[in-house]
Amino acid sequence: MGSTGSPSSVAALATSGRPLPIRTPRSATATDDSPAAAAAEEPVSPTARLMEALYIVVTVGLGCPVNLPVFSAGIATQVARYPRFCSIQVTDGCKNPRWERTAVNVDDHMIVPTLDPVAVEADPDRAVEDYVASLPELPMDRSRPLWEFHFLDFPTSEATSTVVIRVHHSLGDGTSLIMLLLASARSASDPTRLPTMRELTVRTGAIYKPRRRQPPSAGALAAFAAWFFSYLVLAWNTVVDVASFAATAAFLGDPHTLFRRVDHDVAFISPRRFVRRSLSLDDVRFIKNAMNYTVNDVLVGATSAALSQYYFRKSGYSRTSKQCLRSILFVNTRPTTSLQAYVNMIESGNNDDVAWGNQLGYILLPFHLAMHDDPLAYVRKAKKTVDRKKSSLEVIFTYKMTEFFLKMLGLKAGAFIFKRMFANTTITFSNMVGPTEQIEFYGHPVDFIAPSVYGIPQALVVHYQSYNNTLKVILSVDEEVFPDYTELLDDFVESFGRIREAASRLSTSIKKE
Repeated sequence: MGSTGSPSSVAALATSGRPLPIRTPRSATATDDSPAAAAAEEPVSPTARLMEALYIVVTVGLGCPVNLPVFSAGIATQVARYPRFCSIQVTDGCKNPRWERTAVNVDDHMIVPTLDPVAVEADPDRAVEDYVASLPELPMDRSRPLWEFHFLDFPTSEATSTVVIRVHHSLGDGTSLIMLLLASARSASDPTRLPTMRELTVRTGAIYKPRRRQPPSAGALAAFAAWFFSYLVLAWNTVVDVASFAATAAFLGDPHTLFRRVDHDVAFISPRRFVRRSLSLDDVRFIKNAMNYTVNDVLVGATSAALSQYYFRKSGYSRTSKQCLRSILFVNTRPTTSLQAYVNMIESGNNDDVAWGNQLGYILLPFHLAMHDDPLAYVRKAKKTVDRKKSSLEVIFTYKMTEFFLKMLGLKAGAFIFKRMFANTTITFSNMVGPTEQIEFYGHPVDFIAPSVYGIPQALVVHYQSYNNTLKVILSVDEEVFPDYTELLDDFVESFGRIREAASRLSTSIKKE
């Protein structure tokens, strides 16, 4: 990674001390009898404690050079005021750590690295990629809140400057952290208002596919039978999915393919790359509308197509062969919350009205690898898979099961199950919805947003992020397993292109009819 400068210059950014877990003595300013201290403390949730090896990395492209004083002042008045961003984990020799408020010096969290100017001049895109790839090797300072902003103030092919945000996963899951950042942003066209998001549907109940209503002519008995059958299917699918989840945590593993490492323990410390490509969100919507499917159906189908193309080209297997790999799909289980609620949370300094933290359920989502002559076959298969998963309470049960095991069996048992779940599957997959218009951070227009994660013991993490009229596909890859990761990215772009072309032909034939 020559473009990040010498190893000593990179290491100079890291503070001394062991990596996580975080164990810091209680601040001398807090006392057990202090009401303020009691209000400022809360236990670290068992789920957050499972995340000690995981970090969220968000690469943000800016449309102007970095004005560091302005950016730092904005962080100090907004993001740094949020309780979790001004807290550290502390213990007093007790078994369970707690969050305790601490003073935040924002300058400690603003990092401007010194990179090799020759490497930056030769290939600025590669310089950014190399620098982000070096972050897993740099431990965070355990005596400070675990978040950082890294500023790379030089132009690339995608942006005038780049800021890389690193946040420890115990502070919150991807959904809550992205929402917090967006609550600090403003519309680029009107800096007085919050970014425009896709219409949010408030979810207060379970996550499953609603039953189809019977036509009025069906009669009361037929309607009751359909209602009863829908819940019978829901119950059966839930039992099957929960049993599969338990078996996966215990012994049921995916076949060994070129997508997996043989030694999953090494995957925690293996070199990783964070790479991305841009896709047209209009093209994705066109496919969705032409097939009368959802965006998620299209993304799952296109991912299956890309993985299939890469797999059969690299493995040399016959086109008639088939394979099924499973991914872990993280699903946000909290009720949807507006951006304004996050703004209120920042201003008030408490999170009573926002369901914060790591509130994630899990779905074991299969990806079917095959070579189809019709590119739309991947999307059709994906729709069947996604619809089947919607007709299940797998997300709720896996979330509750994780909490139960942590409370009843302890952190070690919970961590073992958590690790086995990743070790026995192949991919982590997620999709997040962003603003529908261009935004700005403290006067800096944003050109793109690309979140990802590291610390997961899988060789491949696939993440989609929509923003404005663009869809980013972001891969977090084990560099030893995917030395040719650019080819895999090309497969994603080509697969979307073929599906778009096939959808265009389908749309044309429908219009003629």
